[in-house]
Amino acid sequence: MPEFVLGSASPARLQVLRSAGLSPLVRVSDVDEDAVAAALPPDTPPEGVVTALARAKAHAVAEALRTEDADLAADCVVVGCDSMLLVDGVLQGKPHTVEVARARWAEMAGRSADLLTGHCVLRMRDRAPVTESSDYSRTIVHFAKPEADELEAYLASGEPLRVAGAFTLDGRGGWFVDRIDGDPSSVIGIGLPLLRRLLAGVGIGVADLWVGP
Repeated sequence: MPEFVLGSASPARLQVLRSAGLSPLVRVSDVDEDAVAAALPPDTPPEGVVTALARAKAHAVAEALRTEDADLAADCVVVGCDSMLLVDGVLQGKPHTVEVARARWAEMAGRSADLLTGHCVLRMRDRAPVTESSDYSRTIVHFAKPEADELEAYLASGEPLRVAGAFTLDGRGGWFVDRIDGDPSSVIGIGLPLLRRLLAGVGIGVADLWVGP
C-alpha cells in the first residue's frame, strides 16, 4: 500500500492518526493561507474557503515531493487539512496574538459556533497526482464562559494563539467546551469519518493503511 503523507505540522493531527492505527510521514507545506484565501472569489462560501486551503496545501506538498523525494512520490497518498471557526458569519483562523485571542473569546464565550474542517486527499503514482478527493465537515461547538482569571491563564499558556478559533478540544481549551454536535476528531483537526470517505474516493481502504496488529 502507499505511504501516508500528512501535509501538516499539527502535533494534534499527527496524534489522532497515530491513535487510529496509521504511521504518517509529515511533510509541511509552505502555503500562504492568507494569499490563497484572498485569491478566492469574494462570494466563496466559508466551506469553500477551508476546502480550497486544504487543496492548496495538499498540492504544495505533492509538488515538493515530486521534486525532492521521487521515491516517496512514486506511490503515496497526501492529505492536506485546514480548520477554521465560523462565528457570526466570519471565519476565524489562528489568532497569533493574545489580544486577538482575547477578543475572540469575548465573542464566543457562552455561545455556539461552527468548526469547519476541510480535507484534500491526493493519490500519487509515478511522481504525479492521479486522483483527488476533497470535502469538508461541520461540527457545532458549544462554548462555556471561562472566568476572567481562567481565560487569562489560558491565554498566557500560549495554546490558543496557534490553533484555529483560539481553542482546543484535546488540550487546556477542552475545559471551556461544554459539548459538541458532530465529529470530535474534526475539532482536533483531522476528521476520521471524512478522511475515510475521501480515501475511499481515491481507492484506498483505511484498514489497508493500518500498521501493527
